Amino acid sequence: MIFSSPKFILLFLPLAFFGYFFLNRLRLVLAGKAWLVAVSLFFYAYWNIAYLPLLLGSIFFNFAVGTSLSRDPASSRSWFSPRFVLGAGIVANLGLLGYFKYADFLIDNINTAFDIGLNLPQILLPLGISFFTFTQIAYLVDSYRGEAKEYDFLNYALFVTFFPHLIAGPILHHREMMSQFASRWTLAVRYRNIALGLFIFSIGLFKKVVIADTFAVWADAGFDGGKTLDFFSAWATSLSYTFQLYFDFSGYCDMAIGAALLFNIWLPINFNSPYQALDIQDFWRRWHMTLSRYLRDYLYIPLGGSRCSAPRVYFNLMATFILGGLWHGASWMFVIWGALHGAALVVHRAWSGLGLSMPKAAAWLLTFNFINISWVFFRASTPDDALRVIRGMADLDSVLNFSAIDIPADSLVWGGWFSDYLLRWLPAGLAANVLCFSAIMLTLGIISQKNSFELMAGGHGTAKLSGALLLFCIAMHFTMATTSSVFLYFNF
Repeated sequence: MIFSSPKFILLFLPLAFFGYFFLNRLRLVLAGKAWLVAVSLFFYAYWNIAYLPLLLGSIFFNFAVGTSLSRDPASSRSWFSPRFVLGAGIVANLGLLGYFKYADFLIDNINTAFDIGLNLPQILLPLGISFFTFTQIAYLVDSYRGEAKEYDFLNYALFVTFFPHLIAGPILHHREMMSQFASRWTLAVRYRNIALGLFIFSIGLFKKVVIADTFAVWADAGFDGGKTLDFFSAWATSLSYTFQLYFDFSGYCDMAIGAALLFNIWLPINFNSPYQALDIQDFWRRWHMTLSRYLRDYLYIPLGGSRCSAPRVYFNLMATFILGGLWHGASWMFVIWGALHGAALVVHRAWSGLGLSMPKAAAWLLTFNFINISWVFFRASTPDDALRVIRGMADLDSVLNFSAIDIPADSLVWGGWFSDYLLRWLPAGLAANVLCFSAIMLTLGIISQKNSFELMAGGHGTAKLSGALLLFCIAMHFTMATTSSVFLYFNF
């Protein structure tokens, strides 16, 4: 059950909403919170009930450790120092994440390096484990620092399991959520929040099922087809994934924020027009913003941040982004992607330190093309696949050749409405070129348009709500007509 499925939109979300506010109306506040926890656990178990005990065990363990860390050392008896308890809690969380996410990767690399035949355990990655693990590690650190003050178990369970963010974020801070869960202001129906929530949910749904899923077929065909790509088909492939990833993940976050607003809960903004960035540092202030602040607060700053000598700062940047790349998955391709961004931030810092600058248009073009090329490594399965796409992007000799992408026939069952339309009337090669130019025009449109939160900030007038309703109806048409693909970040 995903946000873009009819079961979630027409059944799960209304039941969760009406059950919660019905119990609150009866002044059964604790029962209302328990209801939200229960439906959130059902939402998680719907994917694979076998991993529900893992989530519950993680919640009980981290709540106990956090409560221990919150006590005044002078008034409590403990065999262990708070620093030791914090370290043990972090190691336990990372050990759990490492086992499920990286055990196969580690054993496979040992087999390759030492030419031995250890059996791979073939561990299935529990959904959302990276997100709920990182969320709770931040909670432990905040508890140790004395920044997490509320220790009600039901509120904490809701903080971790609240279904809009549970599977793919945003990554939450304890201090920004617990006051909301404890506030009586959230207990009554707020029609303004409902209107805003449905408005942004509709935008997110449209992003996912109409735009992201349209680009997905071209990205998959280019990256997974194994064919030699010419100039236009390679650029169509890279730009398609660049936009698929953005509209897929930002669409998910819009839907998560919109769904949470129905319950009067404000989740943090996770995207702020990242492809408008004029440098790589600006990009990371706009892209997956909760992950960026997490890496900054809990990795980059503890390493020393910018308060060190220049070589050490460069090391801190590289280490932060290599580990940030590895967080996305057990693959050397993610490590390469993280190293590319770390190196780009090092170059940007050195460039800024010399007082150098460039015109805004050139800065945007350089930044966007670097991001687009780096996404090739993020998406490709192997370095050879990434280089195959990049060689095509540099193949100027094929500019007048319309061979382009070989689209698999089975992808036409649902490849996005625009892709499907093009392929009905045009040869695959010419259609790829049309898509490439369309993606370029979309790029130019993105840098000049307001994002969903800028639209939401202006209120929810009749025109906006009418537009959101139209987007919702269009998106629901495609949702009802097909089985929506899983959001990309569910894989991380």
